[in-house]
This record gives sequence, structure tokens and C-alpha cells, in this order.
Amino acid sequence: MAAYRWIRKARSQGRTFDVAHQFTPIALRYPSPLAWFDMPYVIGPLGGSLETPQGFAEECQSASWFTHLRGLDSLRLRHDPVLKHTYANAAAVIGVAPYVGEQLQPAGVKRFDVMSELGIDALAARYKAPPGDGPLELLHVGRGVRTKGLRDVVRAVAQLPEQVNVHLHSAGQGEEIALCQQEAARLGVADRITFHGQIPREAVEALYASADVFVFPSFREPSGSVVFEALRNGLPIITTDRGGPGHVVDDSCGIRLATRSPDQLARDLADAITRLSSDRKYLQDLAAGSLHRIASIGLWKNKMDWLMALYADISPQENTTQLRQKEVVQHA
Repeated sequence: MAAYRWIRKARSQGRTFDVAHQFTPIALRYPSPLAWFDMPYVIGPLGGSLETPQGFAEECQSASWFTHLRGLDSLRLRHDPVLKHTYANAAAVIGVAPYVGEQLQPAGVKRFDVMSELGIDALAARYKAPPGDGPLELLHVGRGVRTKGLRDVVRAVAQLPEQVNVHLHSAGQGEEIALCQQEAARLGVADRITFHGQIPREAVEALYASADVFVFPSFREPSGSVVFEALRNGLPIITTDRGGPGHVVDDSCGIRLATRSPDQLARDLADAITRLSSDRKYLQDLAAGSLHRIASIGLWKNKMDWLMALYADISPQENTTQLRQKEVVQHA
């Protein structure tokens, strides 16, 4: 309401606005005050509202109660008139991944574009040498919750062929870490996994620098900041074909897997790790692809250029030239 009152007061005092943009909140369930003014506006990037795949529901019973509220989002997008008004009247809606556009279809969105809310300032300024004769260094970074997929990676390590030499590093803390440690001990692979816990940022960056492959099979990930970090460091990615990672990672930089059940995901992870371990040329091609991919979708300058072009495209015709001139001045 504060934003609504401010805009109304500013306009009553004679101020005009060519384009408005509401960046936050990122969830789909909040109406915007911009919907009640006669000016073009943009909503997003939007994310969230991803459901847990049915095959994983049993192992996610300990999730916080409020995470189940996302199940109401699709219902509200169909029947909440205020929420539908927000999206139907927007000149453009931005989502963090294509799945958001699918969720917004009942709201009658005029224009949908994809752009993550995440970005990077520059690529890692180093050359990453090919893996040597030692173990393939795998890395998982993320909060210790079931949906981040660490348990699935532990199970995959236990299913690797005897000749596949790997070592898994995990950075992160939470209730899931202890469960993964128990699983590693039960499966006899505790000596092939290092659980670093919560460590300083510098230590996380050191792990990115020393890793060969980033394994992040999160199955309920709207965006995935750690995927951006891994790509920035030129790491091939093994992830799921779902949510943000399923869009950010393509065939040029990683391997995307289905999420039908924990057993299936662990098997497919083991197969993907085995492939990268045995085909170092393919691994290096994916590493190079990671840098190209993040440069094209993640650099802040490129994202700002894209946004300015979007503003110019949706602004009233008489202001388009002026907006494009502003873009030229801004990036001169």
C-alpha cells in the first residue's frame, strides 16, 4: 500500500512515468500496486511455486509447513481476480525459467520473457587445467535440505563402477548433512566423500577452483545461484531437467537428468559421472561451454542492456526514441 500511495501522490503532483518495474517479491502469489495505474509495467523476475516431484515426496516429509503453501499458487492464478488482474494487465512478465510462464498461463499474460534474477560481474580469471590422473573431483554446494539432491549424489557414488575414481566434496550445513553422512557410512563410501559443512566464502571459492565437475541434482530449484557460481568457474554441470537449473544448463555445458524417483536419479547420476570420468574430451568441451553459457545469460551488463531494450519496446510510442537514447548514454 505504501508504494500505491507514493505513486498516486507523485502523479497528483504532475510527475509522469514512462515505464514501471516491480522486481520483488519473487514469488508469484503477490498482486502489484502497479496494476491500478494507466502506465506500462513489468513484473519480475518471478520464481518459486515448484512442487516436489511425486516420487520424492516420501523423503521430503520433514519440509517446513509453509512450503506446502506453494500448492495454492496455481489455484489462485486461476480464481483470484486481484492476482489475475496484476498479470493480465502487465505489459511484460519476466520469469526465472520457462516453467514460470507455464504456471502463469491461466492469468492471461500478454508477454512472457525469461531472465534470472541472478547475475555475475565477470568470469573467473583463470585457466582450468584438465583433470589429472587422480580422482575426478566432484562438488556439491547448497543448504542441507533434501531437495538439493545431495543424498542422491551420495547414493550415486556408491553405484559407480569400480574403475571410476572420484571424490565428492560437499559444502553446506543443515539437517540433511547428518543424514547424508549416515547414508555414506551405510553404503560404504564415507572415505570418498568430504563433508566440509558451513565454510567461509573464500573456502567455497577454493573448492570451485579445484573441482572438476559440479553435481547439483536439486529437484525444486527456481533459480540456483550455485549453478551460476559453478558456470562462472568453468565447471561442467550435472543437474536435473527442472526449474531454473534445467533452463540455465543446456547441452553445451552440462547433463540434465529426469526426476522420476530417488532410485532412478541415483542411477542416472552414476551414469553421468561415469561418462565424464571416462571421456575427458567431453568433460573439457562442457567446461568451455560453461563459460560461454554464463557469459551469454549471466553477465550483469548484458542483462541491463536487455532490460533497457524491453523498456523501450513496451513504452508509449512517443517515448521510445527517448528511452533508446538513454540506453545509448548509459552504456556509452
